[in-house]
Amino acid sequence: MEENEKEVISRNFIEQEIDKDLAEGVYNTVHTRFPPEPNGYLHIGHAKSILLNYGLAEKYHGKFNMRFDDTNPTKEKTEFVESIKEDIKWLGADWEDRLFFASDYFEQMYEAAVKLIKKGKAYVSDLSAEEIREYRGTLTEPGKKDPYSDRSVEENLELFENMKNGVYKDGEKVLRARIDMTSPNINMRDPVIYRVAHMNHHNTGDTWCIYPMYDFAHPIEDAIEGITHSICTLEFEDHRPLYDWVVRELEYEKPPRQIEFAKLYLTNVVTGKRYIKKLVEDGIVDGWDDPRLVSIAALRRRGFTPESLRMFVELCGVSKSNSSVDYAMLEYCVREDLKLKKPRMMAVLDPIKLVIDNYPEGQVEMLEASNNMENPELGTHQVPFSRELYIEREDFMEEPPKKYFRLFPGNEVRLMHAYFVTCTGFEKDDEGNVTVVHCTYDPATKAGSGFSERKVKGTIHWVPVKEAVKAEVRLYENLVDEEKGVYNKEDGSLNLNPNSLTILKECYLEPAVSGAEAYDSFQFVRNGFFCVDYKDSTPEALVFNRIVSLKSSFKLPK
Repeated sequence: MEENEKEVISRNFIEQEIDKDLAEGVYNTVHTRFPPEPNGYLHIGHAKSILLNYGLAEKYHGKFNMRFDDTNPTKEKTEFVESIKEDIKWLGADWEDRLFFASDYFEQMYEAAVKLIKKGKAYVSDLSAEEIREYRGTLTEPGKKDPYSDRSVEENLELFENMKNGVYKDGEKVLRARIDMTSPNINMRDPVIYRVAHMNHHNTGDTWCIYPMYDFAHPIEDAIEGITHSICTLEFEDHRPLYDWVVRELEYEKPPRQIEFAKLYLTNVVTGKRYIKKLVEDGIVDGWDDPRLVSIAALRRRGFTPESLRMFVELCGVSKSNSSVDYAMLEYCVREDLKLKKPRMMAVLDPIKLVIDNYPEGQVEMLEASNNMENPELGTHQVPFSRELYIEREDFMEEPPKKYFRLFPGNEVRLMHAYFVTCTGFEKDDEGNVTVVHCTYDPATKAGSGFSERKVKGTIHWVPVKEAVKAEVRLYENLVDEEKGVYNKEDGSLNLNPNSLTILKECYLEPAVSGAEAYDSFQFVRNGFFCVDYKDSTPEALVFNRIVSLKSSFKLPK
C-alpha cells in the first residue's frame, strides 16, 4: 500500500488527472496526439510536447497519433511536413500507422458547421476582420451584437454553401459560432469558425476555398480520432471553454478533454518562427537546421542525441506555471549522455609543428590509446607515432607565466599515450610567430612501460604530421548576445552575437577518425564533443561541429 501511495505522489498533475478519469470510468483507455502545424521546423519546446504525449500513451498502454494540423494553407509547406516527421521519428516517438492530417477531415468539419447552423448555433456574417475586432469589445468591455446574427437558418445554410462554392471573395463573409457576445472570456464572443480563402492547399489542392479556424477544427479532429486527453500548452487554457463548447454542441459520445501544461522556455535562444525565417532569409544562418538554432533538426545536426533531449525534458518536468530553463542544462544532458558512449580521439585545432630531433627519421611506431578512459568496454585503438607531430599552439610558450606546465624551453612534458619530451628550442617566421618547436624524447618513458623515476606536471595531446587527417572544425557560441538579451527593446530585432560561429580550416585529427560518416561523434581530447556535419562534410573533406565543450559550471539542483 505504501508503495502505491508513493507512486501516486510521484506522478505529475496530468497523470493524476488521467488516473482519476480512468478510475471514474470517464475513459477506459488513454489516447493522445501531437498535432503540429506544418508552417516551420519543430524546436526544443515541441520536443517536450512530443515526448509528453507519446510518453503518456506508452505509460498507460494506449495509442499515440501523429497529426498535422494543416488548416491554414497560407503558411504550410510539404518541406515542413517531411522535416517534422523526421524529427519525431528521430526523437523516438513511434506513431506506427497512426499518421493523420486535419485536412482529411474537411468534409466532416463542413458537415459539423452545417449542424451548428441547423441548431441555430452558427451564422454567416458580412463584417470585415477589422469590424469583427471592433464589435468583439475588450477585456473590460463586453462585445456588441453582430448585425448579421439574426439571419434565418435557411439563409445561413444558403450563404454558407455559397461560401463553399466559391461565390465570395476572401474576407467577404465568415461563419461565426453563436455563443455570447457579453462573455468575460473574449474567445467565447461569437468566434469565427470558417473563413473564405482561395488558396492551394498542400494536401487537398484546390478542392476547398473555405477553411476552418484552429479553435473549431482542433476539437473536431480530436473527437473524430477518439483522443481522450488533448494535452496542450498553457496559452490554450482560455480557449478550453470554446473547445468544450464545440464538442458538446456537436454531441460527440465520448468527447475529448483538454489539459494544459507550461511551455518549455530556454534562456537566450531564438525559437520564434518569424525570427528564424528572417535569419534564414538574410543568410545569417544556413537554414532551419543551422547548429546555432534550437530547432530539433539543428540540434540533431549539431550532434545532440535523442537520449540527451529525453533526459532534458525529464529534468524539466511537467508543471502548470511557465518558467525558463538555462541552456547550460541542455548542454549538461548531452555531456552526460555522450561521455561514456563516444571514443576519445586526439585532435589539434590550432596546429604548430613539434619535431623530436633525436627520434629516428622515417621510423613509425604504433602506440595503444584507450577509446574511452571512463568506459574500458569501448576498447583501444592504435595511433602512429613519428618524428614530426602537430600540437596545439597554446601548448607552447616562449616565456610562460607561473603555473604553466606545458612546453617551454627546458621544460619536460608527457606526450599523451607516448613519451616524455623536453623542449630544446623553436623556430620563428619573419613576423615573429613560432612555427616549429624542437624537443628530445626519452625512450625509457614510453607509456605503459612502468617508468617512475621522475614525474611531470603537464600532459599534452598530439597527432602525427604524415598520417593526420585534415578537417574543418566549427566552434559555436550563442547566436544571441547573452548580456544584451535575445531581443532589442527598441525595435524588437535580435541582439546577434557576431562571434557565434568560428570556422577553423586547418585542423588535424588522428587517423582513426578517417572514414567518419554524417552524425558520427567523438570526444576530442580537451576540446569537447564533436559531430560530423551531415550537410557539408564529405569523406575527402571532413567537417566537424562542436556539440559542446567538456566542462561547465552548471550543477543539477538538489
